[in-house]
Amino acid sequence: MSEPLALAAVDLGASSGRVMLGRIGPDVLELTEVNRFRNGAVRLPDGLYWDVLGLYQDVLAGVRTAVRKVTDGGGRLAGLAIDSWAVDYGLLDARGALLGNPRHYRDRRTEAVIDVVHGKVDPTALYGVTGLQFLPFNTIYQLAAEPDLTGRRALLVPDLLGYWLTGRQAAEETNASTTGLVDARTGRWAPELIEALDLPAGLLPEIVAAGEVLADTSVGVRADLGLDGRSDNLLVTTVGSHDTASAVVGVPAEEPHFGYISCGTWGLVGVELDAPVLTDDSRRANFTNERGVDGTIRYLHNVMGLWLLSESIRTWNLHGLDVDLGEVLATAAALPADGPRIDPDDPVFLPPGNMPERIVRASRERGEPLPSADPEVVVRCILDSLAAAFAAAIADAERLSGHAVEVVHIVGGGSQNALLCQLTADACGRPLLAGPVEATALGNLLVQARTHGVLAGDLAGLRARVRAACRVHQYLPRGR
Repeated sequence: MSEPLALAAVDLGASSGRVMLGRIGPDVLELTEVNRFRNGAVRLPDGLYWDVLGLYQDVLAGVRTAVRKVTDGGGRLAGLAIDSWAVDYGLLDARGALLGNPRHYRDRRTEAVIDVVHGKVDPTALYGVTGLQFLPFNTIYQLAAEPDLTGRRALLVPDLLGYWLTGRQAAEETNASTTGLVDARTGRWAPELIEALDLPAGLLPEIVAAGEVLADTSVGVRADLGLDGRSDNLLVTTVGSHDTASAVVGVPAEEPHFGYISCGTWGLVGVELDAPVLTDDSRRANFTNERGVDGTIRYLHNVMGLWLLSESIRTWNLHGLDVDLGEVLATAAALPADGPRIDPDDPVFLPPGNMPERIVRASRERGEPLPSADPEVVVRCILDSLAAAFAAAIADAERLSGHAVEVVHIVGGGSQNALLCQLTADACGRPLLAGPVEATALGNLLVQARTHGVLAGDLAGLRARVRAACRVHQYLPRGR
């Protein structure tokens, strides 16, 4: 194929979403943002929800813009694929109609059912099947909190949007593996868990691999996109629909002995393996085995991530304190090293609310009180704490998996935070390579292109394309 192929990568995060237009060919890899839109929790009297209907409209608007830009240039948009956050789902009735907006994973409804689930399936046995770290918002606990699942079908967020685009219901494997209902060894639904938890037949759709054609867009969607009357296809394909799975594809690693930090709202820290690690030591360390593209295992630990920072800034601004992140980071960088830290994974930081107040209180309870509640002091505490947590997770991943880590890659929004990157390199004691920021969208685009036949090869070949197209910044660990 001589002309580069045009593809749309829909990348949905917990605080924003965007549609990226990619052009890819033998010597071309370009990515342009065509639509960005807000996303986030909607608080109602009975809990937290996602506005999935508004999200779908924003996706359509972005793809429509991509279609128009490509058409104006004399080409056509050949396909699209969706990645998003994990664990949350929409419930459909027997007719395929949505029964309500999906619950947000930070909603606290699962707290009352965790013990019920563990009463039916021992947590040790559960880990032995799924290899999934314990997180109170895992899909397995959310489903247990539903009042009635009879006659229902659960579709994870990217699968729900894919269904609305095509009419096909399926579960892409990388996101399905975050539910707590997939066998870590086979990548299929675990029938013994489904039976033990009394989940009804038909609740879970078929699992499909990343890199498959889902279906062509439906007639109605083509009309919404301005494509009615045209004969060319606009295929929806599967990629690593868990955004971390796509981000790991976009890590520009040159050698196999690398660790990664996909840093945004969450910090996903780990290594890429060929097989899951299901040992008791791994379970006690709360490490997870999630599926990656091409049958790989993303062996990682969830760290609370930049949620601590974004929620602190939101709180300050809400209370009339105009905080400029760049200025605060510069002031925070001048503060002494080895200052007070918190445990960023403390469940107290999970829900929305006054984050600075919780950080000050947690530091005091830890015996490392902050010298003040000034923004630069709180921000430096957050970044020192995240760097230490990232380093600990890299060390644990190496120890538990036996997979040596010689260099650490940080991708996503956190790769733009120079202070966080330097502190993390210092804490890891290894070189850290920062970038690309758009690793998730690039991973999405590259897997799409391979499915369309524009590219060939394994993950190493896809990552070589990232290295050739993107610049990274190296941070070397400073002396202790």
